[in-house]
Amino acid sequence: MASTAAVDEPSGPVRVRFAPSPTGMLHLGGLRTALFNYLLARRHGGAFILRIEDTDQKRLVPGAAESIVRTLEWAGLPFDEGPGKGGPAGTYHQSQRGDIYRRHAQILLDSGAAYRCFCTAERLEALRADTAARGKTPAYDRRCLHLSQRQIDEKLRAGEPYTVRLLAPNSADPAAADVARFTDAVHGHMHFSGPAGFDDAVLLKSDGLPTYHLANVVDDHAMEITHVLRGEEWLMSTPKHRALFKAFGWPIPQYAHLPLLMNPDGTKLSKRNRDGPIQTYIDDGYLPAALVNYAALLGWNPGGAQEVFSLAELEQAFSLAGLGRSKSVVSRARLDWLNRQHLHRDISDPARCSVLAQQANDELAPVEGGVESV
Repeated sequence: MASTAAVDEPSGPVRVRFAPSPTGMLHLGGLRTALFNYLLARRHGGAFILRIEDTDQKRLVPGAAESIVRTLEWAGLPFDEGPGKGGPAGTYHQSQRGDIYRRHAQILLDSGAAYRCFCTAERLEALRADTAARGKTPAYDRRCLHLSQRQIDEKLRAGEPYTVRLLAPNSADPAAADVARFTDAVHGHMHFSGPAGFDDAVLLKSDGLPTYHLANVVDDHAMEITHVLRGEEWLMSTPKHRALFKAFGWPIPQYAHLPLLMNPDGTKLSKRNRDGPIQTYIDDGYLPAALVNYAALLGWNPGGAQEVFSLAELEQAFSLAGLGRSKSVVSRARLDWLNRQHLHRDISDPARCSVLAQQANDELAPVEGGVESV
């Protein structure tokens, strides 16, 4: 549940991150998330970080990470730290940070905030089926939490595979209310019910790779992230992440979960929709400034009548208070209108008009032998 709550604007420099998974090319929702993070950093004199969350090697699409970087460059959204640029956090590819995650998983084991689970995939599937058949939300029954140290040592010596699970605070624990109640910059006061609103989540898989939850929190702390702007599909995971921050004794960033983008028919926009991939817009010839302007208005209200913004104007106008809860409908008609406005702006600027003419000449030359400059 949620209620409206005012969220203060940052009072000092912020550190934000855009953390895409390279399981496909950048889509409109991802560009919007990157843009809002970029604008918050520029508005408050902070840093915009690109982090590639590529621990799920099975779903990796070759070339996707490089394509994401090129698309951000096309859109005019340079990052301050990330692949190819480096930064104080070391590598910005999660697949290269495995030792860091395993070390932090051990810290949680040593403190009692996590435990080893030796249950097989077959037992876990049977448990899920049983709880679902009884009309309950599937949740791990904590069988392995009650193993003695002798039993754990025997299983380790035998080489039995295991995962590492977070020990979620139960509803009787005061810590439960603390992690399950928080203020989201978009959705206001949030309160998740149940045993703190989450199960004993797996943090480290049996192959030694981290899940999203562990890697996300460890990296957000290592990169000193102050504000997390991400899609609302991650809203339900926030209690888990808050519990992890608490378990490590780390400060918790401010969260802002952005509403979904929708098709005109009310279905969720996905990267499989034609209006999803950014490459589609590039191929259709839209100006980067127009698409960025359009993406900014999908979930953010400037608070006035102005609709046409340059990137510099967006940097000055953007605020967390302008973010809305309502889902935004993707409309090519509005984008077409914005594209015309930006084209008119460019044509009226002699320097920019010359650049456009050269771009047109370069694009048409292979097909028509070039066009004369205008």
